Amino acid sequence: MENKKEMRNWLDDLKLDHPLVIAGPCSAETEEQVLKIAHDLKDTDVNYFRAGIWKPRTRPGMFEGVGGLGLKWLQKVKEETGMKITTEVANATHVKLALEHDVDMLWIGARSTVSPFIMQEIADALEGTDKPVLVKNPVNPDLALWLGGIERIYSSGVKNIGAIHRGFSTYEKTKYRNNPEWQLAIEFQNKFPDIPLINDPSHITGKRDMIFDVSQTALDLNFDGLMIETHFDPDNAWSDAAQQVTPSSLVQIMKDLKIRKESNAEAEYMSALNNLRAQIDVVDNQIIDLLGKRMKVADGIGELKKDKNVAVLQSKRWNEILGKMVLEGESKGLSEEFVLKMFKAIHQESINHQEKILNG
Repeated sequence: MENKKEMRNWLDDLKLDHPLVIAGPCSAETEEQVLKIAHDLKDTDVNYFRAGIWKPRTRPGMFEGVGGLGLKWLQKVKEETGMKITTEVANATHVKLALEHDVDMLWIGARSTVSPFIMQEIADALEGTDKPVLVKNPVNPDLALWLGGIERIYSSGVKNIGAIHRGFSTYEKTKYRNNPEWQLAIEFQNKFPDIPLINDPSHITGKRDMIFDVSQTALDLNFDGLMIETHFDPDNAWSDAAQQVTPSSLVQIMKDLKIRKESNAEAEYMSALNNLRAQIDVVDNQIIDLLGKRMKVADGIGELKKDKNVAVLQSKRWNEILGKMVLEGESKGLSEEFVLKMFKAIHQESINHQEKILNG
């Protein structure tokens, strides 16, 4: 699969003056619920109304969606509001039913993308459709697996494709439900700049009060749109209650985030500069996060040294680290002077942490 300008046609044909917006409830619960939310979103900047019909849940016994019945509710949304509709498909049967009910866009979830067998089954069922098909990143941070899933869809004759960045699972506890790993999304854009890339801040954050900030970061990084879960009564939603926003909150978010494209050279320069600065911000946050993790390890070493009555400074070990890091730095284009200054500062902070423990 090669990058082609034509990959953007389905999005460009919408002729939007704002980022693409896909919104609606995490799960279709009742016909009344679906239609109420849809009517609340009618005549806004929402381009596709979303609702989960089949819900892949982590554990059995949780609400797993209303099934095919919900497709009739989505059809009513289209009839009554004129909005395009979209839902997640996870197997060939889902695809068949969604196409029979004229769903305008399909997306494939993270739990499906992780399996080449499932992706091939879905790709075979989608063969030749002209409807846009979006592929969410797999649950694990594996760019090749993500691209492989998209390639399977593309190879089945689907030309209207896109990707959804919803973050990645991690065993570590972070402020995010799914760690965004922005650098991986940036690498995706670099490889396939013309595949529309949509951000899903609802699943990245897991918290409605973080959705604006993540959405802004995504737009700063030149994402093409957002998928935001929306419910008129989020706290009582049947699934993912904490991450859904009300329609009025969504409208305010869209208003605050709206970016209008300009064509002059100065605007293009500023857009490119803001994108590069956003990339630097992402990397800087990663550096701080890694330094915090390093100091936690240093704390553990301090506890061990205190228990065994060992001195904080171990000169031989320190010199070995410096020598190794200077060579690593050179391979990455970093000067010896910079690497030495940086690691001496890191080493001093580690000593401070360990001395605090030993003297505590």
